[in-house]
Amino acid sequence: MHIHPKITPIYQTSVFKFEDLNELELYFGEPGSRYLYSRNGNPNSDELAEAVNRLESGAGAVATGSGMAAIFAAILTYCTAGDHVLCAADIYGGSAALLNQELGRLGISVTYVPFDDLTSNLGAYVQLRTRLLLCETISNPLLRVVDLRAAAEATHALGLKLVVDNTFASPVLTNPLTFGADLVMHSVTKYLAGHSDVTAGAVVARTEEEAARLKQIGTLFGLTLSPMESWLAVRGLKTLRLRMNAHCYNAQAVAELLAEHPVVGEVFYPGLLTHAQHELASEQGAGRFGGMVSFRLADDSMEAVNRFIRASQRFPFAPSLAGVDSSLSYPVGTSHRALTEEQRQELGITAGLVRLSVGIEPVAELLTDLQQALD
Repeated sequence: MHIHPKITPIYQTSVFKFEDLNELELYFGEPGSRYLYSRNGNPNSDELAEAVNRLESGAGAVATGSGMAAIFAAILTYCTAGDHVLCAADIYGGSAALLNQELGRLGISVTYVPFDDLTSNLGAYVQLRTRLLLCETISNPLLRVVDLRAAAEATHALGLKLVVDNTFASPVLTNPLTFGADLVMHSVTKYLAGHSDVTAGAVVARTEEEAARLKQIGTLFGLTLSPMESWLAVRGLKTLRLRMNAHCYNAQAVAELLAEHPVVGEVFYPGLLTHAQHELASEQGAGRFGGMVSFRLADDSMEAVNRFIRASQRFPFAPSLAGVDSSLSYPVGTSHRALTEEQRQELGITAGLVRLSVGIEPVAELLTDLQQALD
C-alpha cells in the first residue's frame, strides 16, 4: 500500500533506524539524505526551516526552540570569547538581558547604539573585535523603523555583519536579506505560527556557509525544535499572508482612533503620517505597517494603565504578541523589565506606555472596546 499524505505527518520520534552499517555511512556521506537523531534533524523541523528560508529568500535556515534560541544562535555564528557586539538601543528586553548577562559571562561584550547613530555614526562605537550589529526591523516597543539598506551599508563598510530580528514585521512586510542583512531571525512564536500555541524560533542565512554554521550551532547546543512544535508552526505559516493583511488593516484603524482620543498622549505606529519613519516604513513594508501599536497615556502612570487594562474587554493583558486574538502588554513590567529604570527612561519606556498586539477580530468590535476603555 502506498500512502501519499497531503500534509507532512508528525515524525514524533527521537531517533531513526538504519538497515545496516552501509546505510549509516550514507547518512554521513550525503548530508540531508537521511535522518539519524532529531536533535541533528527531523523532517518536521526541516520543513519549517525551509519554509521560513523561502519566505526570507535565504540560502538556508534552522528552526530553534524559541526566539531567544534564535538570537543566541545568530550571535554565536559570528562571535566567540573576546568579541564585541553592537546592538541597537531600541531592542527587545530579553535580547538585552541575554547580551548583558549570559553572553557577557562567555566573554562577548556589547555596546548599545542610539537609534539615530545606527547608520550615520556607527563607526564611533566600533572596537577592535566588533563583529556585528544587531537590530530589529521594527523596534520593540516604540516601533521605530531601521533603514535596513543604510544599516547594511554602514556595517559592511566597517567589516561587520548585520543581524536583523524581523519578528514584528514578518516576511510578508519586509525581507531584510534583500536589503543587505547577513542573518535574519524570528520568534516563530509570534506572527509566523500566529495562534499563541507554539514556542519556536528560526534563523535564516544569506550564504550557504553561514547556514551550515547555524546548523552546527543548533545541533551541538541542542537548540533544535521538537517535531510537534514544528508541525504546528508550519500549519500556522499557511495563513500568514491572510493574517498579516488583517493585522495591518486593524492596527491602522486602532492607531487612528488612539491618535484622536484626548486621554492618549502619544501613539507609536509606522502607518501614521506623523510617525518619523513613515515613508521609510512604507517603502520597506510595501505600504503595510504591521499589527503592533504602542501608545502612551496622557496620565503617564501605572495607575492609569491599570484602569485601562481593567476596562478593556477585547485586549486581555498577556506578555506576548502576534496571535490571532488581540492582547495588550506593559513593557515596563514585562518585555523590558530586565532594564534599569534609568535605561527605560532613556529609551522612552515610561510608566504610561502600553503595547497593543492587534488581532484579526472584526475591527468594529476592537474600536468599540478601545473607545469605551479609554473613555
